[in-house]
This record gives sequence, C-alpha cells and structure tokens, in this order.
Amino acid sequence: MTITFSHNQPIESPEHVGAEKFKELVEEQSGGAITVDVYPAQQLGNLREQVEGTQIGEIDITMQPSAVISPFVDDIKAVDLPYLWPTDKEQMYEVQDSEVGAELLATLENGGFQGLGYWPGGFKLFTTNGIEVHSPEDFEGVTMRTMESPVLLAQYEGWGGNPIPVPYSEVYNALQQGIVDGQENPLQTIFLNNYHEVQDTVIESYHGSMTYILMANQGWFNGLPEETQTLIRQAEEEARMAARQALEDTEDQFREDIIATGVNYYELTAEEIDAFREASLPIHAAEYSTPEQQELLEKLYQEIEAVTGE
Repeated sequence: MTITFSHNQPIESPEHVGAEKFKELVEEQSGGAITVDVYPAQQLGNLREQVEGTQIGEIDITMQPSAVISPFVDDIKAVDLPYLWPTDKEQMYEVQDSEVGAELLATLENGGFQGLGYWPGGFKLFTTNGIEVHSPEDFEGVTMRTMESPVLLAQYEGWGGNPIPVPYSEVYNALQQGIVDGQENPLQTIFLNNYHEVQDTVIESYHGSMTYILMANQGWFNGLPEETQTLIRQAEEEARMAARQALEDTEDQFREDIIATGVNYYELTAEEIDAFREASLPIHAAEYSTPEQQELLEKLYQEIEAVTGE
C-alpha cells in the first residue's frame, strides 16, 4: 500500500522534517508493507488544490494551514481567530492537544476529512514596507496580503486595514510590486521565501499561529484496517513532536538571519498586545457566531485560561 502525503512547505522547513519522520515511522512500523510518498513544496498543486485533492480522494493525507481549510470546514477557522492563543508555544500546544482541541479537530469530518493533528508553523509576524504598527489603528488604510480565509479577512478589516487574498506562490511578487503593503507569516516562511528582501519592517506580534492541520480523506482512512489506523495515529503523534522540536531548534536562527539583513525588527510590548487582543474580541464574536461555535469557543477560552492561569 502507498500513502500519498502532500504539503506546501519547502524541504528545509520543520514541517517537512515532521513529514519525513512520519514516512520513516509508518514504513518501519509496517515492516515495509506501507510506503509513504511525500510531496513537498506544492508539487501536487497549490494549497487549495491540495485540500480539494484530499477531499475527493486523489491525495490520501495532506498538511495545510488551517486558514486554507476553513473555506471547506467553517468551524476550523477558530484556529485563526486573532489573539486567541497564548503567546507561549508550549501552552498553545497543550491547548491544541487537549480534549477541546480534539473536539475542534473533529469538525473536519463535516468536510469529509479525518483530522489527525495540529502541526506547528510558528507564530505569525507582520511584515510591511516602511509602516510601523503598534496598535490596531496603525492598520488604517494598509493593504495586507492574507490567505483566502474569512477570519483573516475579517481580522484586518476589523483593525481598519484592507486585506487582499493572494496565492502563496504569488506573495513575493505582490510585495515586490507594491500590490500589497505587507503580509503575515512565521519567521521560517519569511526567511525561506526571502520576503525580507522586499519588506523592510518585521514585527513580532503574537497575533496568531500558523497552525498546520494534518488530515486524511475520511473515506480512505475509515476504510483502513483498525491496526493501520492506529499505526498512522501513533506515527502522526511522534512526527508532530519531531516537527515541533525542529521548529524550536531553528526558529532562533531564522530570527537572527532576518535581523542580520538590516530590516527594522521589533516586538510588540505587552501593553500593545493587550490592546490588540481587546480590539480582536468583537472579531471572535462576529466570525464564530453560531450557537455551536460560541459553545466551542467558550470551551477554548476556558482551556486557555486553565493552561495559562490567566
């Protein structure tokens, strides 16, 4: 049996480290009965096409940003609500790996997917060209590239900005040509895609996490023997930890490499983050608004409070 595993990240990324670990574990623990073919860097299509391919069964397993999945499964957009997560990665992982995290992941079944786990991409940063941001008001009139996600569009609109969806493969050119003023992505994505070449301001904002969802075609997964499902779940968990460790091992270097290019690099203060968080709560209520979503969001708030003690 051969498993097709697709993702959009380059081979230097922590996500690909996790994907290769998953391949190694599945092949080893199956005694060679299962082969995993990993296709990184959008080899099987752009991000949306990979989600669609998984939904219809052309791809068995894919790892994609939650924001790309949310047009297919509305409930998963909770992952991208601005200033939802703790600013400590380990605390965020604890919430994601909790029972309420599993409940949120299970909503993927509504789109024909089997959620397997939350994979790390790191906290997103704002980058701009000559525009310093210290408050939501500073986004007034600023054009920001986003993924095609209702929550991310609402995020910048709520802060007074002008969000424009741009495909991942076109972001560099959009920044270079001034089609957009800025964008948001984690350190690794900014550096590996050379966005720092066309953006002179990089801001550690902790406004959201680039969380990748590892998910399978539900019909395919449910049709597997129970022992194979268990093997995949166990391999996913270990590979997820490997990806998180790879991010931890490389993130500081990516930060240093970006700073070394001479960009204006700074971190929002605790007070500035609090002001952003306060301004973002109405976005939570407006975007995650059905009774079921409100109930799930309240559970997330409670779990975050329990983990952070705040």
